[in-house]
Amino acid sequence: MGKSILITGGARSGKSTLAERMTLALGAPAIYIATADAHDAEMADRIALHQSRRGAEWTTLTAPLDLSEALDRSDGQGPRLVDCLTLWLSNLMFAERDVAAQTDALLHSLARQSSPVIFVTNEVGAGIVPENRLARRFRDAAGLMNQHVATACDELWLCVAGHPIKVKPT
Repeated sequence: MGKSILITGGARSGKSTLAERMTLALGAPAIYIATADAHDAEMADRIALHQSRRGAEWTTLTAPLDLSEALDRSDGQGPRLVDCLTLWLSNLMFAERDVAAQTDALLHSLARQSSPVIFVTNEVGAGIVPENRLARRFRDAAGLMNQHVATACDELWLCVAGHPIKVKPT
């Protein structure tokens, strides 16, 4: 299996910029696997901000639902950055897909990869208990997904206020 890294942290913690630097350090050209869909103008602006940071050394694949397939299709073409798993989880939940089965498929795909993969995800369990059932389901699913992916990855990093902390060394 190629090197795999999970980077987690809160909103605007520096996860994505760290992941971009780490991915390019593994080689260029690099592949950015985007899980976000622009359902409104604000999200389109967020996507544009991410795109503006990346230069010609990046190719973008969009995979809002079929992340395993995108990893398999891009393997052997350079290091990949998946940004982000929590948006992918949201997409799965809204599409009423089996989250556990999709997470298992992702982990099986990760084990087959020969090129490096860096995942970005959000740490969502450090706050208060959400007030509604859907938000609690999401928080719980994100926590479990993050645990499974972190276990499968070689390294785990936590970003806090723009500063990375290595949690799980190689």
